[in-house]
Amino acid sequence: MGENVITRRSFLHLAAGAAALPAFSRFTWAQTYPTRPVTLVHGFAPGGGVDTTARIVAEGLSRRLGQRVIVESKPGASTTIAAAQLARATPDGYTLGVLSGAYGTAAAMYVKLPFRPIDDFSMISQIIEFPFVLATHSDHSARSVSDLVNAARAASTPLLYGTAGVGSVPHLLVEHLAQQARIQFQHVPYRGGAQALTELLGRRIDFMVDPAIILLEHVRSGKVRILAVTTATRSGELPNIPTVAEAGFPAFDVSGWMGLVAPAGLPGAIATRLNSELAGLLAEPTVIERFRALGNEPRPSSPDKLKARINDEIAKWTAVIDAAKIPRI
Repeated sequence: MGENVITRRSFLHLAAGAAALPAFSRFTWAQTYPTRPVTLVHGFAPGGGVDTTARIVAEGLSRRLGQRVIVESKPGASTTIAAAQLARATPDGYTLGVLSGAYGTAAAMYVKLPFRPIDDFSMISQIIEFPFVLATHSDHSARSVSDLVNAARAASTPLLYGTAGVGSVPHLLVEHLAQQARIQFQHVPYRGGAQALTELLGRRIDFMVDPAIILLEHVRSGKVRILAVTTATRSGELPNIPTVAEAGFPAFDVSGWMGLVAPAGLPGAIATRLNSELAGLLAEPTVIERFRALGNEPRPSSPDKLKARINDEIAKWTAVIDAAKIPRI
């Protein structure tokens, strides 16, 4: 009997030690992270706004983490190709991703995705936020959002607006406004925002929506007129431009955003480290200045706040798509 007791105690002791070892190993591994380069994936072409943001973040995190962070562009299918690649990656902190507002609209627009829009990702932090602006060409009669809405109500045919494509944030943003104003606009999708801007400058469409930084050069030259910003409050960069809410649509509040995420299952210690390092980076005066020069405001957040934001965006755009009866992809 004594031999059995000793054997049992020895077994329990060894089992307890074996159970503790992986947890200790994971803790040590997280504390030494990273020991090799990190890849930062996004779903847009090189040179655009998301790519520029990703490169600013990669440069700063490389410095703060002591390892290279390499930006990888995987454009296509409204950012879902990049998101699918990220969702399939090993959750070890060596593959991260930048999501943007386009991710929320894609999750609402696509009938079927090869990943779960929320549950297949570990949220780390929001990065930036920025307003969209609603703009006309300089010869247009509208001088405000109210003018544009009244013109739409009086017109025999719908006013034309251009965007970078069906299901883009600007597309659904204008549909959101049309639903609140109880009017109709005619969507003209192009292959990119640059083509929509060319059509606006050519007076072939009535208005468009885009980030302010895209249009400011033409605003300064007098070719484009900004009617409103789409956020609930005025932009610090455009303090004299009213909001859409001020035009009589108090519930209207749409902003662009980008956030840092990883595959689901990222160890908590690594997520905490990345959240802390990103918050520190976004507080650096030179980084703040670089982002503001691009029309963006640094907006670090908790993982839970980023998750809530993405959930809210998907729900909002799903409701807009359903009300407008936009065919899903």
